[in-house]
Amino acid sequence: MMSGSGSIAFISLGSNIGDKYRYCREGIAALEADVQTVVTSRSPFYRTEPVDYRDQDWFVNAVVRIETRRDPLALLALLNAIEARAGRKRGGVRFGPRTLDMDIIFYGGRIMTDPALTLPHPRMHKRRFVLQPLCDIDPTIVHPVFHKTVQYLLDHLDDEGQEIHPYNEQGAPSF
Repeated sequence: MMSGSGSIAFISLGSNIGDKYRYCREGIAALEADVQTVVTSRSPFYRTEPVDYRDQDWFVNAVVRIETRRDPLALLALLNAIEARAGRKRGGVRFGPRTLDMDIIFYGGRIMTDPALTLPHPRMHKRRFVLQPLCDIDPTIVHPVFHKTVQYLLDHLDDEGQEIHPYNEQGAPSF
C-alpha cells in the first residue's frame, strides 16, 4: 500500500469480450496491487450500449477514483500493461471490441496534450458510460476545461444511443 499523498485521478474501465465483469474486476485489482496507487472509491458497474462503433456486444463499465504517486504518463503505462495482461490487442477497429479498456478521465485538475495522452479525456463529456459512474462517486467534480460539474455534463448529455443499466454483480444484467 502507498504511504504519503499522491495525485487524485479517475480511471474508466470497460470490457465487452468474454467475462466482461471479471476483466473489469481484475483491472481494479491490478490497480490495487500497485504500490504507487490506492483505489479510494469505486462506482457501481453498468451494462452499457456501445458508442461510435455500434456493431459489437454491450460493455460492462465502471469508474474508480485513485490516489497515485505516478505521473500521468507513468499511470498510462501502468494501465496499458494491465490491459495487455488481460489480453487486450491494439489496432483493429477504432472503438471496437476489447477485453479491457482503461482510460484516465481526470488527473487532478491537470490539462495536458501529449501525443500519448490528452487530459482530461477528450470524449468523456460525451459518454454516459463515463459520466454516470463518475457522478456515482462525486457529482461535484469540475471539468477543468468546461468549468462545469460532471453532474451538469450528465444532465445535459444527448441521450441518443447511450443506453445504460445497472449491472447485477452476480453476473446478470438487472433491468
